[in-house]
Amino acid sequence: MKKRFGIGLAVVLAALVALSCGKQSQVKGIELKVEFSESPLSDNLFADMTYEWKTGPDFVKLERDYNIYVHFWHKDNMLFQDDHLPPVPTSEWEPGRVVTYTRRVYIPTFIDEFDPQFSGFENMRLSVGYYSPLDRTGKSKAEVFKSVFKVFPPPPGTPEIIYESGWFDLEINPEAVLKQWRWTAKEARCVVDNPRRDAMLVVRGGMNLDLLKEQKVLLKINGQVLDEFSSEDGFFEKFYTVPKDIMGDKDEFYLVVATDKTFVPARDIPNSKDERELGVQISFLYFR
Repeated sequence: MKKRFGIGLAVVLAALVALSCGKQSQVKGIELKVEFSESPLSDNLFADMTYEWKTGPDFVKLERDYNIYVHFWHKDNMLFQDDHLPPVPTSEWEPGRVVTYTRRVYIPTFIDEFDPQFSGFENMRLSVGYYSPLDRTGKSKAEVFKSVFKVFPPPPGTPEIIYESGWFDLEINPEAVLKQWRWTAKEARCVVDNPRRDAMLVVRGGMNLDLLKEQKVLLKINGQVLDEFSSEDGFFEKFYTVPKDIMGDKDEFYLVVATDKTFVPARDIPNSKDERELGVQISFLYFR
């Protein structure tokens, strides 16, 4: 396959290796160290991101619980974000304290290797700080950390995924849990490069349980059932080691995501004009 499509994830994560090359604090008494579990980073990847917040003796106590914003930029476009609440509320931070935690981030496919100006990597900017979601003026927003680092294409030999049939266009909503996704029809099929070795498959997505109670998802490779599952909270993240035998001996194999129930928004949601028959949301589909 000569073109890169889709939304991707990466392999099981290695030991934490720092990638950040610089930092800047605009908040007195707070320092932040950021580390990633993959080095070097690529697009079409997931990685564990570890935050280490340190408060110095000159730290001024925060009087409210702030949200942490984490924004990743490529040129003038925000690629993705991972805004969250820290495990220790900011109102409980005291001078001389260290707050450390890890979250998983998903780097989407964004590098165009066929761009004549592509030089082998792309720069991606990261900015981290805090803000109050109740403040509409933006005055509560404070940047604590910023860095620029290199992102490379996936390693040679990484299988590519072609979204062949049963897939709707990519949708993005920074306020949603999944951030970005493709809806499937009742059955959606991908064509995947055969790595001719055991490989990891990761499937992350969601369901509309308000409309489809006890919905089931079926995963098949070359017609053989890999798994059948449902979700109690409407979201799922599945990891599989796929043996090379199930992928067959051809250069490509078929991966199917199917469901037992679908809905039509125009029929099932008031005021909707969406006539699509929708199955499940697939946020990231990765095979490596």
